[in-house]
Amino acid sequence: MKTLALLTSGLVVLTSLVGTRAGCPNGCSGHGTCGIDEVCQCYPGWGTDGHAGGDCSDRFCPFELAWVDNPTREGDRHSYAECANKGECNRKSGECVCYAGYEGKGCGRQSCPGQCSGHGTCEYVKDLSFGIVHNEYYDGSTDALSGLGIGGRTFQDHSFDSDRSRMCVCDAGWDGLACQTRMCPYGNDIMDVIPGFDENSLLGMPGYGNEYAQVQTVTLFDANLDNSNFDGQTFAVKFTSKLNETFVTQPIAWDTTDAVLAGYIESALLKLPNGVIDDVAVTVDSNDNNSGVILDVTFTGESVQGKQHKLEILADKCEVGCSPRITGLANLRTFSDTALSQTLSHVQISTPGSHNSFECGRRGKCNRKNGECSCFEGFTGSACGSLSALV
Repeated sequence: MKTLALLTSGLVVLTSLVGTRAGCPNGCSGHGTCGIDEVCQCYPGWGTDGHAGGDCSDRFCPFELAWVDNPTREGDRHSYAECANKGECNRKSGECVCYAGYEGKGCGRQSCPGQCSGHGTCEYVKDLSFGIVHNEYYDGSTDALSGLGIGGRTFQDHSFDSDRSRMCVCDAGWDGLACQTRMCPYGNDIMDVIPGFDENSLLGMPGYGNEYAQVQTVTLFDANLDNSNFDGQTFAVKFTSKLNETFVTQPIAWDTTDAVLAGYIESALLKLPNGVIDDVAVTVDSNDNNSGVILDVTFTGESVQGKQHKLEILADKCEVGCSPRITGLANLRTFSDTALSQTLSHVQISTPGSHNSFECGRRGKCNRKNGECSCFEGFTGSACGSLSALV
């Protein structure tokens, strides 16, 4: 009996010893398998406090290219990092709690300040364009570089943050990093008169002495060198104001008689809403070796003095589900990045004009709350462009 008791006691002790050696920490929390030497092999996405192994009780968070990190031995940067090094990982949910200014899976993209105040859109850097209109700041060196263009010109961007960094693109009439401030009307500084122009010039503006108006020259070439092919087709013209408002004319029917076509274009521009173009003069010359048509648009109105955004020609077919409904100008020779040529259709600022264009005419301060000018003493008007008294 004593022998049996001793054997039973020894069995209990042996069983106890075996039990203490047979398991991994917390049984790998149900998120892994127990391997050699009682080391947990965690399932994907599980570990302990951001590291592999342990008791597999914590979640990993999404990895994205790090916004900022130490360089590698070769000097490379932006390796993958948990929460892109711009957030803390919630180990229970496996979701990143991003720092201010960052959002998305793994904090992989920037947010825009104040959600652009409801007056703009948050855009990726790869989608940002140069200028308000295509090649807005064309320097006149080569006609073909100007192009016809639609909207600002975008470029390929292969940088690591091209689809991650973002900024606000404001609606018309709004400005600021968060699109939080109003823009005010633009106009010529009535006290700024540039002398030295020929008062007998045809470009002289009645009521403005010998000042020159801006002239934009649109040259349209038919691909088959026969501009009569445009007859009966329709197109439209897009104008962008200094407040970045965009306006598109009604469909303009092409006419082979220069004076008639000029009248159609002029009338369409003057019919744009809100009197955004209050006066304009258009001439047409189709005698360019019967291959091109030259349209000269002279901005003679007070509201369009000084530098204006370039006109854009809408020449693509637009019939179903778009506006305005136009046939387009078939076979129009348009801008190409790979085949620059003087014979490509283009828009050029042929006469810069002698007027300037300042917010509130440089004779007042803009009220950023309501978008109205508070004119200095002696000046009145929406853009402070009228002189009420000499002070």
